[in-house]
Amino acid sequence: MNAELLPLFLTALALGLLGGGHCIGMCGGLMGALTMAIPAQQRKGWPLWRILLGYNAGRIASYSLAGALVGSLGWLIQDLGLGILLRTLAGLLMIAMGLYLANWWSGLTRIEQLGRGLWRHIEPRARKLLPVKSPSQAIALGALWGWLPCGLVYSTLIWASSQGDAGVSAGLMLTFGLGTLPTLMATGLAAQTMLRWLRKRHVRISAALLVILFGLWTIPGPHQAWLMGHGSHEANQSLPAEATEHQHH
Repeated sequence: MNAELLPLFLTALALGLLGGGHCIGMCGGLMGALTMAIPAQQRKGWPLWRILLGYNAGRIASYSLAGALVGSLGWLIQDLGLGILLRTLAGLLMIAMGLYLANWWSGLTRIEQLGRGLWRHIEPRARKLLPVKSPSQAIALGALWGWLPCGLVYSTLIWASSQGDAGVSAGLMLTFGLGTLPTLMATGLAAQTMLRWLRKRHVRISAALLVILFGLWTIPGPHQAWLMGHGSHEANQSLPAEATEHQHH
């Protein structure tokens, strides 16, 4: 992996992990319902693990596909010279997500409404796959589940698209999906200790503040250097790639 991309992928992983509280509220009940949809004789040991991993493999594959699609769109937007606007939108959505995680503002739920029309067409197909009796069936159901309207996913998608590269965006969404995996696997396996920890107010607030900080850092501007702890003489190094390219012309 290119060393310049490593911070981006670490950030995608962190966003998935930090969004655990949101995942519990959004998908925790669904994950529990899917677990109960597994025949009783398969609801233990390795058979259960295989199906839960299948759900999540399908879900994360859908995130990656969505990342590739929005990455292509992001490339087009950047080619039109609107990359800074896209990064600004991504940063603002991240700030909105942080406010949502902390229960300070729920405006992000309005964005989730944008995907409900698509989900109305997908949900009936998902129901036809129940009950789940095999890993392949679980993967198919998980792939449909990946299109469930979710503000956290939408915010991360916009951020991934701001990289302007379909391959990179797909990789970032794959990494983000892997970051959400521990929480959703724990939900499916009824790991109550982890769930109680993620629901604690100080954990949720800490995660929210980190996401808000990242949103501020994503928005192009001289404040990026300050947030990174650099002096003003290093500000150019923190500007988006398109901005530095303009300076060189």
